[in-house]
Amino acid sequence: MYDSTCKFIATEYSRELAIWLLGKPLELTEVKPSELSLEPIRADSLIFLESEDLVLHIEFQTDPKEDIPYRMLDYAVRLYRRYEHKEIYQVVIYLRNSQSLLVRENRYQRGKTHHEFEIIRLWEKPSKPLLQVTGLFPFAILSQAEDKESLLRQISQQIEQISDSREQSNIAASTAILAGLVLNKDIIQRLLRTDIMKESVIYQEIKAEGRQEGRQEEAFNLLVRQLNRRLGAISPQLSLKLQSLALEQLENLGEALLDFESVQDLEQWFEDLSLN
Repeated sequence: MYDSTCKFIATEYSRELAIWLLGKPLELTEVKPSELSLEPIRADSLIFLESEDLVLHIEFQTDPKEDIPYRMLDYAVRLYRRYEHKEIYQVVIYLRNSQSLLVRENRYQRGKTHHEFEIIRLWEKPSKPLLQVTGLFPFAILSQAEDKESLLRQISQQIEQISDSREQSNIAASTAILAGLVLNKDIIQRLLRTDIMKESVIYQEIKAEGRQEGRQEEAFNLLVRQLNRRLGAISPQLSLKLQSLALEQLENLGEALLDFESVQDLEQWFEDLSLN
């Protein structure tokens, strides 16, 4: 939820984001991760934006992870391979206040290999610059402020001044979602109008994701019951493989299950899937 919200802001307000991060306005277009390598990149919380002379790689992180420096190196190599004549600017933006030393790790070092990237810890950034740009309002609630409730009230008042109803609803919904990292639900609902948020792209996307997840969980549970009845209890390893399947794959497996006679048939099905 936080990842999709941040990615929406980054793509919808890329020019404003470039001014904040790079100090200059740039016309940016999104680069799909699949364009960088034949191997898929896990893209839950990152985005690549391209201008004529630069590629901006932003990684949004709710909480720190040990492998971030290595991942930034890996992405940099892929980017340099694909865009050898462009400047690469990488930044990790941490959303939630953390005392972990990992949120200060801005380099990868191993042997003679050395790579550095930028880090932004939102809770250390002043709110004023973020409150001056409509597209950055949602990040302002995570900025440096002792009284988060008063800050959200101020953001809410500025959102009320947005004349475009679509933009207003999207900014309100994005702000409400990120505010959930620092404020309780009751305060957020009291200060941000729910009726505005329901019209937003983000709100509709979250509803759709919820329905999809519900259907997928239902399909998974049904398939596990069928497998247990037909083939006996499945191993934890096979259960993990099942959990990684998309909804369509679960449904396809449910149909193929009618022809299975042993666990080996199931394992063969997964092997065939990996080859296709």
